[in-house]
Amino acid sequence: MSLQSVLDGTAAFLEHLGLNEEPFGIHYTDTKPENAYGPKKGTPISRELEDKGEVDFQALMSTFSCVMGNIWLARKKHGAAFISPEEYGCMGGAYYCSMMKPHLRFIEHYVSTGYDGSPVHGERYMPNPDAMRAFMLKVNPREAPAKYCVFKPLSQFTDDDQPEFVIFFARPEVLTGLFTHTVFTTGDMECVVSPFGAGCTNMVGWPLYYKEQGLEKAVMGGLDPSARKFMKTDEMTFTVSLELYEKMLAALPESMFSVDGAWRQVRKKVERSAKTWGETE
Repeated sequence: MSLQSVLDGTAAFLEHLGLNEEPFGIHYTDTKPENAYGPKKGTPISRELEDKGEVDFQALMSTFSCVMGNIWLARKKHGAAFISPEEYGCMGGAYYCSMMKPHLRFIEHYVSTGYDGSPVHGERYMPNPDAMRAFMLKVNPREAPAKYCVFKPLSQFTDDDQPEFVIFFARPEVLTGLFTHTVFTTGDMECVVSPFGAGCTNMVGWPLYYKEQGLEKAVMGGLDPSARKFMKTDEMTFTVSLELYEKMLAALPESMFSVDGAWRQVRKKVERSAKTWGETE
């Protein structure tokens, strides 16, 4: 499917869904986008340096920059966001977006129970470092095919520069449409998954995992407490591969959106939701 066909189909899909924000695409490139939102160059990090005690965590935190935060800025300005091996901003984001392997051991403690006798008490999202390590090894993002992982609106791609994944940002009423249409497209009752992970894990790390496994899955995210400040109230993410997205667009004419069924009532609630949040055009 040509990019123009994808964009035309997206316009129709958004109208059906009642969503007034176009989805973002993700791709890897060796070209840094102009005027994009991203981290500053950070201190060198690697497992090897960590094992030698040579990672400057204080300097690292001074340049902290969340992937979700930069995407939030890009969404508001209709621009692009990026992360790279040198401009990573966050140790976890660097791993989940395929910018660094293996992960730093520090993350195993930071996301779980911290270190004994240390001011790092841990986020308590995982019960212990071992559980967090198992999660990190399970996700295991591939080696990045290019220097930059870039996030930008779908309309800013070209036929020569297509996205690998498509991300929707939506509240539950719209998610109802995304979820049901994905099931209709695939015929798979378990085609939508929502595994544990950071905000960027569920937009990049897990979608990569399922793609590498040859599994056609949509990944719902936004349940990371640390990422909620970079999302609208009640909003979630919904990420699919470009290949699955093209199938979803092709299936629109035969979908629930084209018949006089329950979706018409949900669509009215979508409109009420947009009005409630002051997002009507």
